[in-house]
Amino acid sequence: MTSRGGRSGEFAVCIHNGEYDADLIVGKIYRVVKPKRNDRLSDIRVLDESGEDYLYPRGWFVPVELPLKAKKALVAIH
Repeated sequence: MTSRGGRSGEFAVCIHNGEYDADLIVGKIYRVVKPKRNDRLSDIRVLDESGEDYLYPRGWFVPVELPLKAKKALVAIH
């Protein structure tokens, strides 16, 4: 990921969901979204279970490198 995190096509696996059990599933891969202008560097913007992009603590996610075929498949469902 970039220092701001969030180039199109990036993914991260959730390793902690705080109190957001309905929005984040631990162990699931989420699409990382380009950060907005005022997003804090300590946060990451992902498409969560609601289908919308939200900010979460960056430490709750680990970036993953996926094969191109897997990336295309995941992008197609979002």
